[in-house]
Amino acid sequence: MHPIYHPAGPDEELRVAVTDTRIGRWLTMRNLLAETGSNWRLRSFRTQVLGIVAAGTNVVEEWQAEEPDNYNAQVMLARVSVERALRSHRQRHGAAGSLEQRARATAMETTRREWRDPVPWLCLLTLAQVDVRQVWREHRERAPEPMLPTGPWQLLYEVNRRDPGSREAYHRMIQFLSARQVAEAGALAEVMDFGRWVASWAREGSPLLLLPLYALTAQCRRHGWWNRPATWRLQWSEEPTIGYTLTAYHHWFRRTEPASRSVSDLSHLACALWAGHKLNEASEAFDALGPYAAREPWASVHDYGNHPDAAETLFLRARAEAESARRRTPLRGPAVRPPTYPSG
Repeated sequence: MHPIYHPAGPDEELRVAVTDTRIGRWLTMRNLLAETGSNWRLRSFRTQVLGIVAAGTNVVEEWQAEEPDNYNAQVMLARVSVERALRSHRQRHGAAGSLEQRARATAMETTRREWRDPVPWLCLLTLAQVDVRQVWREHRERAPEPMLPTGPWQLLYEVNRRDPGSREAYHRMIQFLSARQVAEAGALAEVMDFGRWVASWAREGSPLLLLPLYALTAQCRRHGWWNRPATWRLQWSEEPTIGYTLTAYHHWFRRTEPASRSVSDLSHLACALWAGHKLNEASEAFDALGPYAAREPWASVHDYGNHPDAAETLFLRARAEAESARRRTPLRGPAVRPPTYPSG
């Protein structure tokens, strides 16, 4: 069975809002965000997805024109503005600079309207990846740990004040550091150091325990399939990677409610368990994914060359191998001794 790729994943209410947003209807988006309220984890995810979808339309501008005092409309304008600035930057468009300035101004204005909301600060943190040379002072603050580089640490702090342990915030830091690696030789080690540092103190049940897996995926993406040896899975089955993988499995996956898990996190865990030859555990992660899948990390770790469906081919192969292993050896309780938390 081919997987379903949808930005909303199993969030049915968000799926409806995405569909309406794509055809220029904003009422469903407005009602959904009003119902989401101050569930910051869900609000971060939903505004992020809707911002990506709405960035290619004028639907948010039409909403704000109809309801100029609606705070959620302004939040979505900030999300959309940031997404447009990111796209323009990636395409090296001539308007990239002006779009970045507009997005920054919109996000800053939004921070002043509702101090409790982390989303406007997430918008500012997202924009940091555009500033790879750290021209803006707020993007070269000193890190809380000596081994970590300068970066938008104050922006991360502002998000944490409002939503401690925000999943999106720490992933935005990964994106910032990954963007720097393109501009500066050796910066890739900073991505790995950051992921390991976060995992060393992340709480039980926190999706931040998966950050080392995302960091390693960023490394694979940087090197590319054309520069990867046939034995690429070895690094996933050896320490310290397998330790981080099993920590995420036991202390995040086994300790959280299914509804709180993102498709992206489950996809990264399933891939890491499969690549690390923990097939029974991987089968559980694939089961949790259900019919859904994410393009990453499969698109970054595959070794199928220019195959047009390489990511999906690897996903289907890994899922089939995990299911086959489970049929041969049914999992009865934890298959391995739960590891201790990794040290810094």
